[in-house]
Amino acid sequence: MDTTRFGKLDAQPYAWPYDGSFSPATTALVNIDWQVDFCGPGGYVDRMGYDLSLTRAGLPATQAVLAAARAVGMFIVHTREGHRPDLADCPPNKLWRSQQIGAGIGSDGPCGRILTRGEPGWEIVPEVAPIEGELVIDKPGKGSFYATDLDLLLRTRGVTHLIFTGITTDVCVHTTMRDANDRGYECLLLTDCTGATDRGNYEAALKMVTMQGGVFGAIAPSSALLASLGMAAGAA
Repeated sequence: MDTTRFGKLDAQPYAWPYDGSFSPATTALVNIDWQVDFCGPGGYVDRMGYDLSLTRAGLPATQAVLAAARAVGMFIVHTREGHRPDLADCPPNKLWRSQQIGAGIGSDGPCGRILTRGEPGWEIVPEVAPIEGELVIDKPGKGSFYATDLDLLLRTRGVTHLIFTGITTDVCVHTTMRDANDRGYECLLLTDCTGATDRGNYEAALKMVTMQGGVFGAIAPSSALLASLGMAAGAA
């Protein structure tokens, strides 16, 4: 078993992790919903009329973090939000809401049927696409634990610490981080590896994590994580 350990990061509102160090053997990098539907031309977010540059902003930093995490043998998780082709797992209120804003789930678009499994828009963008052996979680909702086996797979592997990238900060990333925190995982959100459809929502979502001494965990720029991994690698 790999016994490599990395020291605390310079994070807010406390040096992460709270328990002093973290190991690739017990840490997962969770990349949430880097899908065409959320950050690609013709996808769900684009059809709603939002600025794609805001949801794509975290891609370059996420690429660097993903490469570093792979290099040290960290467990890598990717998630995709999408519904069955018959939409049997799409709640009526969610379907109705999407239709009101001109991007009805399951309707045809430039990237195939919107937020539907198996369609081009449902796929993860090439910049951060999974490689062989990395876990991919398909989820019907905003949170990555809801109606999936993610918690089981993490606990079976002995994972206790989670590092998050992905989109959008205020919806799927926040929902997953809150749920993970309630389940006892020690959570870190990388601030430049995420984005939202609204700058104010992005900033508010980051601030919420840091309230009450880190109510959902901690936040840090990717440079803090890369520095910790680099120092450990240099020492080795």
